Amino acid sequence: MIKLHSTKPYMNPQKLILPIIVVAQFFCTSLWFAGNGVMDDLISNFGLAASALGNLTAAVQFGFIIGTLFFAILTIADRFSPSKVFFVSALFGALFNLGILYQGNGLSSILFLRFLTGFSLAGIYPVGMKIATDYYDKGLGKSLGFLVGALVLGTALPHLLKGLSASLSWSSVIVSTSLLAAAGGLLLVLLVPDGPYRKQGAKIQLTAFFSVFRARNFRAAAFGYFGHMWELYAFWAFVPLMLKTYGQLHPFSNFDIPVLSFLIIAVGGLSCFWSGFLAQRFGTKKVAFSALLLSGTCALFSPLVFAIDQPYLFLGFLLFWGMVVIMDSPMFSTLVAQNAKPEIKGTALTIVNCIGFAITIISIQLINITSELISSNGIYALLAMGPIFGLIALGKTGFGAEASD
Repeated sequence: MIKLHSTKPYMNPQKLILPIIVVAQFFCTSLWFAGNGVMDDLISNFGLAASALGNLTAAVQFGFIIGTLFFAILTIADRFSPSKVFFVSALFGALFNLGILYQGNGLSSILFLRFLTGFSLAGIYPVGMKIATDYYDKGLGKSLGFLVGALVLGTALPHLLKGLSASLSWSSVIVSTSLLAAAGGLLLVLLVPDGPYRKQGAKIQLTAFFSVFRARNFRAAAFGYFGHMWELYAFWAFVPLMLKTYGQLHPFSNFDIPVLSFLIIAVGGLSCFWSGFLAQRFGTKKVAFSALLLSGTCALFSPLVFAIDQPYLFLGFLLFWGMVVIMDSPMFSTLVAQNAKPEIKGTALTIVNCIGFAITIISIQLINITSELISSNGIYALLAMGPIFGLIALGKTGFGAEASD
């Protein structure tokens, strides 16, 4: 029997709180790439040009960036109940996602709806991490590992949906993800009240966006995260192209690209779960540093792997890269949370997310443009620039005892 130490609602057993947050996070972040899973259907149903694919994807990312900027400047996650912010954001995100079903839509309206969906996600992903930090002081790295793992699985889901699209109508995918998001928001607001470690921000702090970076350890953690983000989403975005390119170079490989893309990205969810347990033994910084070093090494050696006519070796390499490229993400979020002032912890996480996702657009576009100018698989070595920058930032500080979870 679980013994409760108080009748206060926030003292619910932590073993129940974390799974609820994780499930709610996964349900709600399914909105993120819902459009990607039915992209071909959107193009054909609304008469869009094939080039709309990239624009629709970028609209969600841009909406998330603007949303996190808005949430950070107004310190919303610190001034209001994070669970209620999560719930309201989930409902709006579900509604904007459903808006795609309107048959009178054109490119402009769909772009705007995807932008608003991304904006809503700014009140879901970083706020979900904020809620976890309000409940878990010790073992925070493990808790955030599960949360980021849920995001990874949500990111990989569109590739699996693409494989199932023959048996599912595109509208049912949109409706399902909206219902999941609404259910996730309701689940969290009903079962996860404000946590015992929450310290409410008293007022709007318009300078918080800049003042958080004055702390040396916070700055090092944030810069490490930025280096990680330079590599992460570019890798995820180009996994299908990597598989396609290898198949063209070695025709006998015969890859099932959608399924393999799902596996290569989804395996990162397992490494996020694992990283939390490793952090408890070796320390958060050591795990983050090691994962960043390994993923950067994969980026540097990636051009050589394309030349080897060993499909299983190539797949093993991508699966390993898929594990280590995300493994450090919950570690950096932990370091950011641990080195931010308690009253602006939610804002600090949101700020770092905002800048990190802005960086992903730059790295993705760099690889995209370079691939058009240079016909070489050496372009993926450019992704190593982020890990190198992050490793230098981490190497300048020790984080003290706070780096151990």
